[in-house]
Amino acid sequence: MINWKTKEKIVKYILLLFAFSSIVFLTGIIIVLFKEGLPIFRTVGVFEFVFGKIWDPTFYPPDYGILPLLSASLLVTAGAMLFAVPIGISSAIFISYILPEKLKNIIKPMVELLAGIPSVIYGLFGMRILSPFLRDLFDLPMGLIALTASIMLGIMALPTIVSLAEDAITAVPKSFRDASLALGGTRWETISKSILPTASSGIFTAVILGISRAIGETMTVLMVAGGAPMIAKSFLIPVRPMTANIAAEMGETAIGSNHYHALFGIGIILFLMTLFFNIIADIVAVRFRKKVAGE
Repeated sequence: MINWKTKEKIVKYILLLFAFSSIVFLTGIIIVLFKEGLPIFRTVGVFEFVFGKIWDPTFYPPDYGILPLLSASLLVTAGAMLFAVPIGISSAIFISYILPEKLKNIIKPMVELLAGIPSVIYGLFGMRILSPFLRDLFDLPMGLIALTASIMLGIMALPTIVSLAEDAITAVPKSFRDASLALGGTRWETISKSILPTASSGIFTAVILGISRAIGETMTVLMVAGGAPMIAKSFLIPVRPMTANIAAEMGETAIGSNHYHALFGIGIILFLMTLFFNIIADIVAVRFRKKVAGE
């Protein structure tokens, strides 16, 4: 018969094993990513790979410049944030301070449910509904353009921004609001001059994580961005973001070829960008917690 102390130790070691397993998985992914991607930097050169203007790995001689793909990722992500940030933060304020508690308990879970919808469903919606609408609106030959991808990515980033921004706003001590109202401030003045400045670090964290969500999305941009590897100069042209390019070409690439290593090289650039955004979000989140705690 195992006594409770022994059971406690077994549970402790099992949980420790699970905790370390995530580190092991992450380390394995990084090792494989860099092992398969670094050869292209030795072949092409880092500068030429990142800033080269032509991506044509099947031509002879091949070109491995990912600037068209990089610019497409940055453009659709910027467009997604232009769409999602105002709506997300406004929704967070509305849910936090204007909605009655009963409606808040209904609306917020519904917004968060958007995060659970498979990305392919967003892609189908974009292709069937949004793309024809934008094509007719701007009188374009096709509706699969950067703007379509930006709006769909913005919708997909909304749950992250709304949920985290609402948590940050709600975490502001009630005494801040009461003090502002007691001094004669209106509800809007209380929100704009007291609540939002205090919660700004948490809101910024929500936006950064929304950017990470948008820039790493694959299936939706593969379906609605148009798939043209050209430098993105407008929201009204077809583009091919980095994630979509990897998904589209990996299946038909010979393992061990320069094209194969180049796709992993794109993955390295994408990984470093996402890591940068997450580190920034983590630093800001720590500052927000200290700010709210008065440390």
